[in-house]
Amino acid sequence: MNAVEMKGLTYTYPGASQPILKDITLEITKGDFLAVVGNNGCGKSTLCKVLNGLIPHFITGDFQGEARVEGLNTLENDVSALAQKVGYVYQDFENQIVRPTVLDDASYACLNYAFPDYLERGREALRQCGLEGRDNAYIWQLSGGQTHLLALAGAVCLRPDVLILDEPIAQLDPMHADRIYDVLRELNEKQGKTIIVIEHHTEYIADYCRHVLLMKDGRVQWLLPTREALQRVEELEECNIFPPQVTQAAHRLKKAGVLPQDVPLPTTVEEGKKTFSSLTFRPAESVKPAASVGENAISFRNISLSYRSVKGEPRMIFDGLNLDIRKGEKVALIGSNGAGKSTLMKLMVGLLKPQSGSICLFGEPVTQKKAEDFSRQISLVYQNPEEMFIKDSIAGDISYAMRVWGVKDWQERTDALLERFRLQDLRDRDGRLMSGGQMRRASLAIGVALEPKVLLLDEPTANLDIATRREIMGVLEDMKDIIQTAVIATHDMQLVCQWAERIIVLSGGNVVADGSRDEIFSRADLSKLVGIRPPEIFTMAQALNPQALCYTIEEFTRQFQEAAAWKS
Repeated sequence: MNAVEMKGLTYTYPGASQPILKDITLEITKGDFLAVVGNNGCGKSTLCKVLNGLIPHFITGDFQGEARVEGLNTLENDVSALAQKVGYVYQDFENQIVRPTVLDDASYACLNYAFPDYLERGREALRQCGLEGRDNAYIWQLSGGQTHLLALAGAVCLRPDVLILDEPIAQLDPMHADRIYDVLRELNEKQGKTIIVIEHHTEYIADYCRHVLLMKDGRVQWLLPTREALQRVEELEECNIFPPQVTQAAHRLKKAGVLPQDVPLPTTVEEGKKTFSSLTFRPAESVKPAASVGENAISFRNISLSYRSVKGEPRMIFDGLNLDIRKGEKVALIGSNGAGKSTLMKLMVGLLKPQSGSICLFGEPVTQKKAEDFSRQISLVYQNPEEMFIKDSIAGDISYAMRVWGVKDWQERTDALLERFRLQDLRDRDGRLMSGGQMRRASLAIGVALEPKVLLLDEPTANLDIATRREIMGVLEDMKDIIQTAVIATHDMQLVCQWAERIIVLSGGNVVADGSRDEIFSRADLSKLVGIRPPEIFTMAQALNPQALCYTIEEFTRQFQEAAAWKS
C-alpha cells in the first residue's frame, strides 16, 4: 500500500510566473524512510506542504492534479483532517512550541481535537520521543535538541501515519542529531510510521534512510534505494547535493585510477574499511602551527554568570571562567547545545553582564560600559540573520551603523560592501525576504561595515545547504584583510577543520579543551564528553590508520594511495 500518491501535480505560488512543482507523479510506499534532496528552490518544502494541506488550503495559488495521503484526497480534506494523517515538524521548529510546560505542549493538539485521553496521548508521545519524565519542565529549560524532540512529540501525539521533518538537524550538535534520527528510526521500525525528511546531511541519509528522492527544477528526477542513489555522485553534485565524504573520496580515487572501476562506492565508514583496505597510508609532512604570542584581544577573568529561573535554582552558565583570545587568532568555539557558546559571545560584546569577574577588550574593561560603546571594535553576527535587519533594504541595513557613527564616506563603503558580498542586485530588497545564503552574506556585510577589530559569528552556516555553506566559508576566507581577530561558534566540524587555527571546547560552562585541530580531534574522550564529532573523512582515515589525521577529502586522497604508487 502507498502512503503517498501524486498524479500530474502542478502548483504555482500566487503572483509567480512559473510553477514551482511541475507535473509530478509520485508514489511513496507505506512504512518507508525517505530523504527528499535537491538544491535550494527546487520545490522540496512545497512538495511536503501539499501533503499536509497547507497548499492549497492556506497558501493558495494555481493547483492542478491530485495528491492523496493515506487514501485521503488533500483537496477534499481540510488541514484539520489531514493533520491526523500527516505530522509536520518545520525547519523553524521553535514556532511550533506554544505552551509553557512540556506535557502541556505535547498534548496541546489533542486537546484542540477534544480527545478525552489527550494527556495520555501526550505522555505516550513524550515517551516515544525520548522525553519521558520531563512532563512538568518548562520549555525554556530544554536544550535545542530536546526542544526539537518536543516539536516532534507535538506532531506524534495525534498518531499520524506519516511524519515529515524539514531539515531536522540543521541547528543541532552531532549528539542531539543522532538522538533525533534514532527516535525517527524507532518510530519507523517499531511504530510503522512513514518518515519523510528534507535533508542535506547525506551521511545521515546513508545511515538511516531507505530511499532518496531527488528533485530538480520542480520535477522528480528519480526515487531510488539509498545506496544506489548515493552512488550517483556527479549527478548529485550538479544539484549541489554532496554524497558522504567517504563516497566522494572513493569516487575521486576511482577517477584517478587508484581504485578499480568495478568497485562499488562506499556510503558509510564501515563500507569504506573494505573499499580502502588495499591503500597505503603516506603521512603528510606535519607542520606545527606557530603559537600565538600576541596581545590579548579579549580576556575573561573569574567570570560567573547564571540565568534566573522561573522554577528551581538559577541556571549556572559560567563559574570562574578564565580565557584569553589573542589578537590575530581564528578561533572556533565548539560544544554541545547549551554549552555556553552564544552566551560567551554576548558577554564579549556587552549584551550580557557577568555577576562577577572582569572582561577586557584590548585591555579596556567592558563590564561597566554600554554595548554600543564598543561597536566599532567588536561586532556580533547573530545565528538568525534576520535579527540583523532593521531597515527595509539591504543597502539601508549595511549603511545604518556607519551613518549613526558619522562615517564620512558611508555611501562609497556601502557600495563597496554590496559588491564584495555580491549583493548589488539586491540592494533594495528587504533582507527578510531573501534566501538563506543571501541573508548570511548580507548579515556578514552588516557585521563588518564598521571594520571592527574583532568579528564574532554565531553559527554562520546553520540552516544552509552544503553548497551555500561552502560559499560562506569562501567569504570568510576572503575577509582576511578586514578581520584581525575572528571567533566562530559552530556545530559545523568541516568549517572548524578548514578554517580555525585554534579550537576551544566548552562543556557545562567550562573550557574542557583548547588547542589545534590535531590536539582536539585526536582525543576520543572529548567526543564522549561533549558530543562533538570530527568530519566523516577524519573518522574514515583513523579507521584505516590511527596515525592518519585527514580533515578534508583532498588530504585523504593525497595520503591514501595504492601500494604500487609509492614503490617507484
